Amino acid sequence: MPYLPPFIAPTRYSDPAAALAQVRAIYDQQIAHLRDAMQRYVAGETLPGHVRACYPFVRIHTDTVARAILETPDISQLSFGFVAGPGRFETTLTRPDLYGNYYLEQFRLLMQNHDVELEIGTSSQPIPIHFSFAENDHIEGSMDAARRMLMRDVFDLPDLGAMDDGIANGTYEPLPGEPQPLSLFTAARVDYSLQRLRHYTGTSPHWFQNFVLFTNYQFYIDEFVRLGHEAMADPDSDYIAFIEPGNVVTRRTGLPAEPDDELGVQPPRLPQMPGYHLLRADRTGITMVNIGVGPANAKNITDHIAVLRPHAWIMLGHCAGLRNSQQLGDYVLAHGYVREDHVLDEELPLWVPIPALAEIQVALEKAVADVTHAEGPDLKRIMRTGTVASTDNRNWELLPGNQPQRRFSQSRAVALDMESATIAANGFRFRVPYGTLLCVSDKPLHGEIKLPGMANHFYRERVDQHLRIGIRAVELLRAEGITQLHSRKLRSFSEVAFQ
Repeated sequence: MPYLPPFIAPTRYSDPAAALAQVRAIYDQQIAHLRDAMQRYVAGETLPGHVRACYPFVRIHTDTVARAILETPDISQLSFGFVAGPGRFETTLTRPDLYGNYYLEQFRLLMQNHDVELEIGTSSQPIPIHFSFAENDHIEGSMDAARRMLMRDVFDLPDLGAMDDGIANGTYEPLPGEPQPLSLFTAARVDYSLQRLRHYTGTSPHWFQNFVLFTNYQFYIDEFVRLGHEAMADPDSDYIAFIEPGNVVTRRTGLPAEPDDELGVQPPRLPQMPGYHLLRADRTGITMVNIGVGPANAKNITDHIAVLRPHAWIMLGHCAGLRNSQQLGDYVLAHGYVREDHVLDEELPLWVPIPALAEIQVALEKAVADVTHAEGPDLKRIMRTGTVASTDNRNWELLPGNQPQRRFSQSRAVALDMESATIAANGFRFRVPYGTLLCVSDKPLHGEIKLPGMANHFYRERVDQHLRIGIRAVELLRAEGITQLHSRKLRSFSEVAFQ
């Protein structure tokens, strides 16, 4: 027999703030029930039944394809905030402490676009016990192996069938009588990724900012750390804190420490894909992640960061230059991608084009000009716009028969790496605006391979400049406003309403 908290019946709301307050009330009640039961279980108590708590949901009904306020420019020009047609639409929700402002905006847009009430209630989707622990709770570690094994009889564990990416992939089909989705991700899928982000980056999802830079070299991270601490020493900086793995917090000069800052501890070793966060009060700061080498890492981290619904992510890394006219240190601004990474073949077929996004391209090109002070022909000498190929074979140049080289030549590729096409393709798949600016570090087809002396000189000369270009591009995108970023180019025929 299930052991449940008191049932909270669905309620209709015409005020988005009141709707969000009800989401918080339901979520807090359900999580408190799970945490209390878990503490009793760890203490050895026999519980009165199978412990279950469920996520809150939001639902709307509309009987027309028409939108209520097409004449309102600030709403009608958005690519999100409305459903594709009449019907019943629903999604489960989680972590209102983290997503509160995001949910409030989605609720507001739904109400204004469709002139409908929101229905908030308790869903039938269980919250897995692992997703109920507080940030620094590790109480399950105090149980012996036999007691931990019995947890599956007492609590709901993560169900992978409830957290796949069918909605994002465009393959999800509701069964007859089921509601259509409102969001790309169910609450369980979100919670799963939040747990993974802690593991891979060594930082809490709470710190992630809405602009994300990816790199495949620690040199860039070292420079980002230096710039982060430099910003914290400036009392006039727009950034208010800098976060490092282990949730180590450095507040800007003049700002007091906040609760839980002291809980941050430098880890004994860096996590697999360490994350660093330069915070702004409105969350439009910069997160930077060293994803390491390879498309599997690139897919893995973007699969999880996507649930945070960032405004944009940009790849800053090194690449092999494929043209004899290129020089070491030249930049490549990707306007197309050849996908030989293979990690997304099942989710995103190769026949799907991955377009360049004008807003990102313009920002990156202007950022290169701003930082290098190059214009016109001089800018073209140091930055080439072209196709970037990404491969899953680090030693592609050693394959016999020159097969990869022939394909890359036929595709007109100007550079090759192992991550950029994956990051762009996952941005396309998850409706996250994306861009790529690479720096040529070697030219294996032309006899210029990486040697220690050459590499050290290259890194010293280019890393700082390249990173500053990425930061400048974020500043330009932020100044233009996020409504320019979330365009219809990334939306499908029948799109979910949530951004």
